[in-house]
Amino acid sequence: MDNFDATIDKARAAAAAARAAAAQADAYADHLAAAAQVATHGAIDPFVFRFAIFVLAVFVGYYVVWSVTPALHTPLMSVTNAISSVIVVGALLSVGVAGVNAGSYFAKLVGFLALCLASVNIFGGFMVTERMLAMYKKKG
Repeated sequence: MDNFDATIDKARAAAAAARAAAAQADAYADHLAAAAQVATHGAIDPFVFRFAIFVLAVFVGYYVVWSVTPALHTPLMSVTNAISSVIVVGALLSVGVAGVNAGSYFAKLVGFLALCLASVNIFGGFMVTERMLAMYKKKG
């Protein structure tokens, strides 16, 4: 049980470090956006700027996830399941809200696609988490 508690403590420390890094990255992005706006007098398209931040976030996320030790996989899966559940709520709103324009089939299609993919991620994550937790149970 002590090994499990140590793993939980490591996961909490990693989550706190990730939250701090995300807050710092958000602050840097705000400063960069303000600096880019001032320096170029608004010549940079906001979409291009946000897309560049997204690409950088993909690289950072890749290196953060691949540096996680196998012992922290289960807590990480729990976090991704929580994120996917938020995506499911947003996708349900996109698909089922009556206020969406009748001609906005693209939004409903993308919402349905997000709903399907997030649901697969949630159920697959629970299956993997259950299988990994079964490895820690005593046989007998």
